[in-house]
Formats: sequence, C-alpha cells, structure tokens
Amino acid sequence: MGSEEAMKRPQEEADFASVDENVNGSNGEPALKRVRLEDPASAAQDVAEITATPRPRVKGIAPIKKEYLVLAPGQAEKPAETVDDDAAEGRTAPEPQEAQQSSGKAGKRKKQKGQNKEREFGTFSDATRLCNSVAWTPEFSPRHCKHGDRCNALHDIRKYLKEGRRPDLDTFGGKCPVWEKYGRCPSGWRCLFVQSHMDEVQREDGRSELVLVGDARKQSEDGEEEATGEVRPGVVNMVPAAAKIDLSKKKIKLEKSDQYLNWLAKDTERYRDHYHKHKNEADESKDYRAQYVEPPFKPSEKRRVYFGRETPVLAPLTTQGNLPFRRLCVELGAQVTYSEMALGLPLLQGQKADWTLMRAHETEVAPPRFDPGGPVVQGYDNSKDLKFGAQIAANVPWIAIKATEVLSQFLPHLRLVDLNCGCPVDMVYKSGAGSALLDAPSKLERMIRGMSAVSGEIPVTAKIRMGVRDDKLTAQKLVERLALGSEDMRGVIGAPGCAAVTLHGRTRQQRYTRAADWSYIAECAALIKQYNEKTDELADTVREAEENTISNGGKMYFVGNGDCYSHLDYLDHVDNAKVDSVMIGRGALVKPWIFEEIEKNQYLDKSASERLTYVEKFVRYGMEAWGSDELGLNYTRRFLLEFLSFFHRYVPIGLLEYLPPTLNDRPPAYRGRDDLETLLASKNYKDWIKISEMFLGPAPPGFKFQPKHKSNSYEIEAEG
Repeated sequence: MGSEEAMKRPQEEADFASVDENVNGSNGEPALKRVRLEDPASAAQDVAEITATPRPRVKGIAPIKKEYLVLAPGQAEKPAETVDDDAAEGRTAPEPQEAQQSSGKAGKRKKQKGQNKEREFGTFSDATRLCNSVAWTPEFSPRHCKHGDRCNALHDIRKYLKEGRRPDLDTFGGKCPVWEKYGRCPSGWRCLFVQSHMDEVQREDGRSELVLVGDARKQSEDGEEEATGEVRPGVVNMVPAAAKIDLSKKKIKLEKSDQYLNWLAKDTERYRDHYHKHKNEADESKDYRAQYVEPPFKPSEKRRVYFGRETPVLAPLTTQGNLPFRRLCVELGAQVTYSEMALGLPLLQGQKADWTLMRAHETEVAPPRFDPGGPVVQGYDNSKDLKFGAQIAANVPWIAIKATEVLSQFLPHLRLVDLNCGCPVDMVYKSGAGSALLDAPSKLERMIRGMSAVSGEIPVTAKIRMGVRDDKLTAQKLVERLALGSEDMRGVIGAPGCAAVTLHGRTRQQRYTRAADWSYIAECAALIKQYNEKTDELADTVREAEENTISNGGKMYFVGNGDCYSHLDYLDHVDNAKVDSVMIGRGALVKPWIFEEIEKNQYLDKSASERLTYVEKFVRYGMEAWGSDELGLNYTRRFLLEFLSFFHRYVPIGLLEYLPPTLNDRPPAYRGRDDLETLLASKNYKDWIKISEMFLGPAPPGFKFQPKHKSNSYEIEAEG
C-alpha cells in the first residue's frame, strides 16, 4: 500500500510487546510496564515503569491513561454505549419496529439503542451484465451461449470493459491479488483488476484480440464453476451445484437416516405408551425395558478428537465467523474452528446460502497442535485430525439426523458436527431450536443419538448454555445426560455418543448483561470428570457393548466459553476451572491475535500499522473466497465492515493504566498514539467505510451498510 509508511508510528513510539504483572498499582491492580523492542532478534527490552500514582479502577470503564483521554472541560469519564452482542451468536429476523417516542425537545437528536433489525446493504453489480459464455474466454473464442438470441447480457468484451462496469481499481498497485497469488483469476473479465492479467495480441489476419493472461484453457474450463462458487483456489468442501439441485428435488437418498427414523418413531411410541398411557408397575408386559428393540444399526466407530491446553478454539460466529476471518485467526494461532451456524432444514433443501457456510480454507484442514502428554484419548491420530467443524441448528430430531448424514456424505473435510443448543436469538429459540433445547432434554438426547448413528466416522458434539432462565440452571443435568444418557435407560442403550460439550457460562435470559459464570463452568467440569470415570462402568452394563457404542474412547471433552480476552484469562480457565480448552468468540473478533498471545504467553501491543495489515489480509482473503469482481469485492466490503464493528473496540495495551484488559469494559472518548490508531478506534461506521476504501476503492453508489448496533449509526461527521 502506497501510504503504509506514512501511517507507521515514529520510532519513539515503538511496539510494546510484554507486560510484567508483578508491578502493582496503589489498589493492588497490576500496573502497566511498557516494553520497547529495540532489537526483536536479540529481544533486548527497555522497560519504563509508570511513575505516576494510578487512578482507582472503575468497573465497566476501560482504564485509559489521562494523556490519551478526550474530555471537555469539567466532563467526567464515562464509558461508551454498551451494545448487545447476541447478534454474533445467531441469525436475527425482522421484527416489528417499536413505536418511537418523541423526544422532549423539538429538533433534539437522540442517540439510538439496540439492534438494527431490518438491515439493508443496497445493490452492487455491474451496470450491464457480461454473459458467462464470454466471461473467461479469449475475445474471438466464446463458448456457446445456452440462451441464444434471447440472452440479454453483453457478449462484446470491449464494450463491457468500456461501458458495462466501473474502471479498474488502483489499490494493490492495480494488480489483482488473486491472480498474483494463483496465476489465474476466477473472476475473469469481470475482475476489477483485469488490466493486470489481460493482453491484446495481434493475430495473423491483422485483428487484435483481447485475451486473459495465464492458463486460458483452464480458466475457460473452470470459469463457470468458479463464477457459481463451485471452484475457488485454496477452498475445500465445495459442494457441486448438481448435488444441491438434487437435494432440492429430494433425489438424494438418505437410507441410514430413513431406517433410523422409522425405528425412532416406533421406539418413541413404545416409550410414550408405557410412561403416559399404561403406567402400571404390576404389568411387566408394558415395561419399556422388556419391549426395547435395538436400532437397525449401531453407530460407526468415530474418529478420535482432541481438545487440550494448546488448542484454543474459535467459536462459531454468525456473520463474523466467515471463511476469511477464520483463515486470519488460524494464521494467528487458532487450533479449532467452526462454520457459522447453519440451519438444518435449508441444508436438506439444498439452499446455496447455508451450504456456502460449510466451505473451509485449506489451512483449516491441517491437524491442530497437540501435546502427547495432554488429555489424549487412546487411538487418537493427530495426522488424521483437522481444525474445521460444522455447526447446525435444528428443532426436531429428523432434521438434525438427516442434516448430519448429508453433511457426512458431501463434506470430505469435517472434524465434527456440532449441535447448537445455546443460540438465544428469538427466531431460533421460538422455533424450538438453539437454547430452546435446554428445556427439552429428552428431545436433545434423541437428536445426539441419531446424529451419532448416521455420521459415519465423524464425531458429534454439542454447545449449550447454563439454562434458559436465571432461576433455573439446567446445564449440570444436561451434561450428565449427554455424557451417560437418561438415568432410567442408560443401562439399556448406553451413552448417547457425544464426544465433547461446550458450555457458555450464561443463560439465555442473561444474554450479555453480566459476566460469564466461570465458577458454574468449573462445577460442570468436575462433574464431567466423574462421568468419564463412570463411562467404563457403563460399558460393562450395556447389552452387547462394543467399542463403537462409547464415543471418543470413553472420554467426553469439556470446553468452556465466555469473556476470554487475554492469555491470562485462557490459562486461568484451563488451570482453575479445569476445562480441557476454552472457546473464544467476541475476544477474537476484537483482538484476533489473542491466539498468538496464548501461544506466546504474553500480551502483544499491536501497532496501528500492524492492525491495518490484518485488515488488508482480510480483504485479500475475502477476494480469494468471494471474487475480485463487483459482487465479490462488495461482499468482502460488507463482511469487513461487520468485522470492524468489533475490531474498533480494541484499546491498545500501551494506552491502558491497568491490566488485565476486560472484554466488557468500554472506553471513554480517547485518541490513539497516532492518527491511524485513532481512526481504527472510531465507533462511526462512516470511518469503517473509509478504512475499507483504502483497499477496495470507493464504495459503489448503490452500496449501503447499517451496523448491527444502532449506537454505531449515530450521524456525525467521519473523523479525519
């Protein structure tokens, strides 16, 4: 980037990379020590301690040093608006807008609160569409157009380049980042950097022909598939369009699911008949145990999974947890990743949007880091393990079971299938999925058993919350049920086959109004340890117990989730709450290098220029995933802005008076150590658009962006 050097901090504002927590402030809180890296190679550090007496730390307010605060005369420090982060956990649905109350004073502007329920992103496409028959071919060698004379798209490449689209961008030096890396560009003539990979050649007949530079034959063969998203460089789990069409027409046979669901319907009827219609202890003929019939097949033996101290987990995040963001986090040290939550029924219907969520980058296929001395189960093969898992939501067993089978059938690179039992969003909850399953333990158990039966070698896991309501915590009983099965039947049918459980330390009712309850997570972790010890005993009591009836070799892993924002948080939870690993959600959105901090066991004070480099990488990864044409660039822009809606919350370590930083602390108005740092901290979405334009050029006239949180939409002039 041409202006990158101008954005770097002066040498005297060198990066600060570590903190000594042994130096305490006046109130016992650790005071910050600034560590200057004069020579990173030799790790020489110049430590300058804060000599001024620190101010008392105020809960909820980020403790920014006085010299960086922006306060009017007589103004007291107050935190920014606290926003609702639930939108990152599940899909939102349009809801009726509440009646707006008029303000007390005429003309007075009131700051908005809450979520933007009905967000629009405008339209962004070429002025005139280029026909696929010429989109990847030399000018004089078009492919056959299946629409013939009825086609209303352009077939003249020169006219398209001149009038059908906007001019090439000059960012990235005018060179297509995708073509520079892979030697071909899936966007073909539609690429907004096409001048960097096209040529005009003189033919023997005297005519000049426009051609794409590179392997033209390969581009022509794969062009249409790449345009429809079936082929992307470096991307795996690309499901062919034909398969999705067959799913939509119900042509895909899911024989295992059909057999199991037929058995489940009869078994459920027998269970209800005994417990609800003919409950007679003296009548042994009606006893469910006596009538129990084995399912038509047993679950296949599962591939072993592993969660340990050295495997920090990136949470499944709706919208923000897209492929480019996961790829960035993996590069920074994330060891386990999940897809965005996909709805089971749209997957079965072959809907493109939900199948797109199943795509992963090739870096997510590599095995996670692991310590042979950690809690490794017998039979675990790290060389066969991978990072990427899929998360689905379903409200009835048949959807969860069939969706699991279809995922195992069409996705060759899948670590596990995770059932979402914690999404608090109304649309999901009211349908009976997500956190609604916390109050339906019997249905949840049937889902997990069925998913395990049809998933082949792919393990099945679950993500839950403490409960639905604050006054009724259900996670402990639910964890027992997932580990061992229902109390009255576990001796007959064994454990459900859940390989791991992730517990978010909040209830649905609580949302993000309070901190996650790690003491409750620790209690559940202790129970899990006891249940794992009982599993061996259970295997001896189950009829015809075999190795494949006990998931993961008899060990159910337990992962904690909630408010992890530093390496100290992570290690504290592993060491004291006794979880196997920690899942990180919002902390990674605000500070993606948290995984690097965990690996290095130290705070990393990233400069503004380094953080801008992560933005640039996201843009590059976005173009590789979604394309470098008008549509792909503005998909990248839209999801970059979603990322920046969290990324701007990061308060640099060098500006803080106390450590550790807290995820739920909100900063008062402050300025950074340079103009770029101040810009990156802006809460105004217009500044986020300005940042996107550094790499993606001007936003097209039809582009719109509404942040999820109305507080970020407050109309003020953009900074700078």
